[in-house]
Amino acid sequence: MSVLRGISRFLGWLLTPLVALAASFLGAWIGATLAAGIKSLRTGGWLVLGFGAGFGLVAAWAWLYYLRRSPRLQKSLAVGPDGTPLAAVSGEPTPPEQK
Repeated sequence: MSVLRGISRFLGWLLTPLVALAASFLGAWIGATLAAGIKSLRTGGWLVLGFGAGFGLVAAWAWLYYLRRSPRLQKSLAVGPDGTPLAAVSGEPTPPEQK
């Protein structure tokens, strides 16, 4: 396996948590913008937390939904339908036909 392909697969495996993290930051920012007009600190904090968690969960769900239905993406990232790297599932290096 070439170094560039290995790095691209590694970064591809990191897409799920990175997408969820970016979406949670976006949700928290939207929640903070909405909470700016609220006088109660506790309510504003819950609003920020709720928006951040909600956006992060929806983004992770949407990414995994797309990953499960895209055989091309599964092959590109060398992952199973559930997003698990094939090398981790079999405990062996990636077969030559998938290189």
